[in-house]
Amino acid sequence: MRALHIITGLGVGGAEQQLRLLLRHLPVDCDVVTLTNPGAVAEGLTADGVRVVHLGMGGNRDVTALPRLVRLIRSGGYDLVHTHLYRACVYGRFAARLAGVRAVVATEHSLGDSQMEGRPLTAGVRALYVSSERLGSATIAVSPAVADRLKRWGVPAPRIEVVPNGIDLERFRFGAERRARTRRRLGLPEDAFVVGAVGRLVPGKRFDVLVRALARLPEDHRLLLVGGGPEEHALRRTAREAGVAGRVLFTGECPYAADGSPGPDLPSLTSAMDVLASPSLEEAFGLAVVEALASGLPVVYASCPAIEDLSPSAAPGARRVRGGPEAYARAVTGVRAAVPGPRTVPEAARRYGITRSTDRLMNVYATAVSRSSSSPSSSSSSPGASSS
Repeated sequence: MRALHIITGLGVGGAEQQLRLLLRHLPVDCDVVTLTNPGAVAEGLTADGVRVVHLGMGGNRDVTALPRLVRLIRSGGYDLVHTHLYRACVYGRFAARLAGVRAVVATEHSLGDSQMEGRPLTAGVRALYVSSERLGSATIAVSPAVADRLKRWGVPAPRIEVVPNGIDLERFRFGAERRARTRRRLGLPEDAFVVGAVGRLVPGKRFDVLVRALARLPEDHRLLLVGGGPEEHALRRTAREAGVAGRVLFTGECPYAADGSPGPDLPSLTSAMDVLASPSLEEAFGLAVVEALASGLPVVYASCPAIEDLSPSAAPGARRVRGGPEAYARAVTGVRAAVPGPRTVPEAARRYGITRSTDRLMNVYATAVSRSSSSPSSSSSSPGASSS
């Protein structure tokens, strides 16, 4: 089977790094097209031996990208097209059908109740998404919560498949030596209690809550913010105003796996933490929380669909926290006061191993290709044709 993955951009983000991890384990011959921003993940994919093409799309309304994408799909001889993120899903579904590929799968990584990919939802965004969704074979939700949101949008339930994000459990396994080495590299004192947070520095992640919580915690507490984004300047200003600028460390964007770039990779940074905090109110999956659990970390979080439906015994080190800085300061204090246990991997993390995800995805692929090959050839004659 030959598959083409189409994604909006390949900067360092959860969906982008999830795609790279997926392609490392997926038993399919895959190429990747990025509509915009061929960033660090594009370089990583190329290093992995994956062919990456940058389409050079100028913006959401750059319709000249559509015929270029159609030609690329036609020339590739692909059996299936898999799209990721909003813009790629809309353009990719149209292009695949115009190119004659009827097996079209999309993954919805970032749909919240009021935002998608960090941007507010509008009636226009929803209408365009739903109209283009009908051109695909199946839409993959990364959690049951996302599946429910898609149903409320009007996507028929039989077209929705839940395939959770996957993690490389071995890569995130805690190592005391790696912890010490990473702390030295970052200049963190050995006895510092490090609160970690991972994600794009955007308003929806609410990392300002953690900066203000740090001001309520003792001087030996540090905040390690892993990620880049437009809110970095505002967060630095908040830290200065709160009097904790010297205790907040910004790492910038970090790769999922060591790739020769300067700075530690994400698993090393996770090893350096003592607790992970995730105050975001709307998550589609909660990948940072699950990765922290895979490193044996205690976690305090506001939203994590990946574990919210599980038994508490599956993630005994995870605690849901409602509220703002005061609530998170209390939660961190409670974590520190508890007797630290061994950093073992709980069941909640083990259930999201990457091989489980790729096995489920292959089932979706097989069904989509089988249905497309058995459908009348006329069904792909126009983008308005129905699909199953």
